[in-house]
Amino acid sequence: MSGPSYWKILTRRKALTIDNDDDSGSGGSQGKLGRILNTFDLTALGVGATLGVGVYVLAGHVSKDQAGPSVVLSFLIAAAASFLAGLCYAEFGARVPKSGSAYIYSYVCIGEFMAFIIGWNLILEYIIGSASVSRGLSLYIDTLANDTMKLHFREVAPMEWDFMSSYFDFFGFTVAILLGVALAFGLKKSTMVNNLFTVLNIFIVLFVIIAGTINADISNWNINPANVSSIYNVGEGGFFPFGFEGTLRGAATCFFGFVGFDCIATTGEEVKNPRKAIPRAILLSLCTIFLAYFGVSTVLTLMWPYYKQDVNAPLPFVFNEIGWNFAKWTVAIGGIIGLVASLFGAMFPQPRIIYAMAQDGLIFKALGDVSPKFKTPVFGTMCAALLTGTMAGLFDLKALVNMLSIGTLTAYTAVAISILILRFSEEPKNNTIPSTSKQAYENSNLLKSGNRLTGSAFMKQLFSAGCMKEPTRISSNVVGILVTLYCLVSVALALTIYYAKQALYDLEPWALTLAGTLLSVMLLVLLLMSVQPRESGEAPFRVPMVPLLPAISIFVNIYLMLMLDVYTWIRFGIWMGIGLALYAFYGFRNSYREVFASESGWTKIKYVR
Repeated sequence: MSGPSYWKILTRRKALTIDNDDDSGSGGSQGKLGRILNTFDLTALGVGATLGVGVYVLAGHVSKDQAGPSVVLSFLIAAAASFLAGLCYAEFGARVPKSGSAYIYSYVCIGEFMAFIIGWNLILEYIIGSASVSRGLSLYIDTLANDTMKLHFREVAPMEWDFMSSYFDFFGFTVAILLGVALAFGLKKSTMVNNLFTVLNIFIVLFVIIAGTINADISNWNINPANVSSIYNVGEGGFFPFGFEGTLRGAATCFFGFVGFDCIATTGEEVKNPRKAIPRAILLSLCTIFLAYFGVSTVLTLMWPYYKQDVNAPLPFVFNEIGWNFAKWTVAIGGIIGLVASLFGAMFPQPRIIYAMAQDGLIFKALGDVSPKFKTPVFGTMCAALLTGTMAGLFDLKALVNMLSIGTLTAYTAVAISILILRFSEEPKNNTIPSTSKQAYENSNLLKSGNRLTGSAFMKQLFSAGCMKEPTRISSNVVGILVTLYCLVSVALALTIYYAKQALYDLEPWALTLAGTLLSVMLLVLLLMSVQPRESGEAPFRVPMVPLLPAISIFVNIYLMLMLDVYTWIRFGIWMGIGLALYAFYGFRNSYREVFASESGWTKIKYVR
């Protein structure tokens, strides 16, 4: 191959010109996405995408089977982990206000190949997430209708395969298609409907908290197993009936109740003032979601004993048991509203990710074509809706939910890594990048053959012997190596905690020594990273306590990924195999960029549409 090497192409990083960050609200040039969303719209989108299944299903499931009354702490721990990821998303959303979320972030900071991997995982996350909510909405309504749809669909379209649903869910398929049409042809109107549904959902959550407070009984947080029938799984009773380990297991489950806020970061090109609106909306939505989960889980376990909770519809069940029928049906209707808002928020980011990848030529160009009339990627939106509806119709809810988490955690990890790399990266010089607005450039300084990192230079910079104040090519390389080492040690420590859990509880010397050594190495790596020079430019929002907070986020995400079952990893491997084949035979050869190496270490890119 003439020109740049394959490695340089795989690791080339995208840089954004100022003219692309149009914050004026004018809507940009013809064919681009229209800037029509504000902070309230984004907050409602994030809350609506997240505050659905978590409130109406998750609290009862976790309290009964995993954590008991300590489910409130499970949500607190999950919120803390999500907040760390939210901080990283907020900084990148302010720095890089473009459609694509973690995909564009990783393209800017890590490289093209990793960006494709992240984008492909985000497509999986949003499609599976949307399909699971669509299927859940169908099951929720069908439960209220005494399984009428299920019985009819089994007669019309039965399916006999073990790995699929027992019938094709036409309702779930139709809901996804209709919402896809609304997103494709009426963004502003569909956003207004989502805002209305989200506000109604919040009012119903407030109603649940107030009604639950009236019927609260503190004795339900201090149940004595001796006074309960043996047919129930009471555990040890009290606030931690299944121990603190149960609380942590519940936190791992509750974490996925916060999945969805990252849809805010996909809207960068449709927001009037993205540098301020995106960080504010992410943090506001996370705070709102946590308060709702914390309040609902508190009153739910105070109103009714945890071991008697209904795992499928806990709120209507509890209000029915205490005799509040009006509240039961109010909450049932609220569940439908919340699930519709959650479905909107889950489907909204799909075409934005597809649009961003298609604009870069990594997937088929037609998927990213924006309608001049509707200012949305109509074809990409409808393709995403069709795939979502098909998945919702073919697979049962359990199979869909099991696939949701791995793409999300991969994206969260990539964003945290990108924050570390960006914060310690060498800043471009003013005379390096020409000022023309018709060109874009990408940083290839890690690959410049004339300035390779030597062993002596690495050791000298590792301990910051030069005491430089500004990042250099060598210091950026050092940080990249330290970040890679930290991730590898994090995997080792997470595996140790997971597989040697009992030995750690029993304080066995070998387990304590291994875990302590790995933890010490992690802390040493963070210390060495913290003494490296970092970029000093101004940013609308910054993650505090770097590198500590992103590093904690990376470890938590890796640990949660290792807790996923083997079948999820197999399905993930199949999806990744399809994606890698697409990149190898299409994306790698059809990029819109033509790269020319330069003496300065920067690579000029010409768009070759």
